[in-house]
Amino acid sequence: MTVTRSVALFLLAALLEIGGAWLIWQGVREHRGPAWIGAGVVALGLYGFVATLQPDAHFGRILAAYGGVFVAGSLAWGMVLDGYRPDRYDVLGALICLAGVAVIMYAPRGG
Repeated sequence: MTVTRSVALFLLAALLEIGGAWLIWQGVREHRGPAWIGAGVVALGLYGFVATLQPDAHFGRILAAYGGVFVAGSLAWGMVLDGYRPDRYDVLGALICLAGVAVIMYAPRGG
């Protein structure tokens, strides 16, 4: 259950961080206004709290592993919301990042 919870928290963190950054991007670059920017700031703030809910207590490990989730999540977000089509190197890079997440977070560790 711990791995399932951890993965769910990583996905929620990605939704909040990538979504928050995207909302700010839309507010500024696409001229959608202050409400979009404010919503983005709130989402980014919530992302910071979600990271603290991970079962592992090591800040560096959580943020390092989340980096890989962020890479893959950003490509997925771009595909869904911006029509971006990653090439094979984007996909390969994202898979390498996710493999790194698995090693950092879920490899068995001795006492």
